[in-house]
Amino acid sequence: MASDTDLIKLYSARILALAADIPHLGRLDAPDATVTRRSPLCGSSVTVDIKVRDGKLSALGQDVKACALGQAAAAITATASDGASIEVITKGRDQLKAMLKGKGGVPDAPFDGFEVLTPAVEYKNRHASILLSIEAIAEAMEAAHTDA
Repeated sequence: MASDTDLIKLYSARILALAADIPHLGRLDAPDATVTRRSPLCGSSVTVDIKVRDGKLSALGQDVKACALGQAAAAITATASDGASIEVITKGRDQLKAMLKGKGGVPDAPFDGFEVLTPAVEYKNRHASILLSIEAIAEAMEAAHTDA
């Protein structure tokens, strides 16, 4: 069971600040792709709308209904994904999964902001919520690429 100190570390001021200031909130008109991801364990969900230009994310809209960790992850993902290619986004997603499983370090830039979520590695029940936004954006980028 987590101690009070562990929970305070998990919900740090940095995480709460990120959760309170998520970039690109709202939906896009006429997106190139839309993906909704939901965590059945906690009920968190993220819907992303994207536009792609020249193989890179050119616009993002997101509707985030998640815990503070999921919201913080959505904020980090939105900032890091801006202008990124599908290869950069999927690499960030894969590195984040490895970090959460304890099989890798903090993702490379531009996703190195996930360092703030390293305390969540110990909380497997939070991993799905943390992954929602980056998985949704990667899936949407793949769908937009396939449709192009």
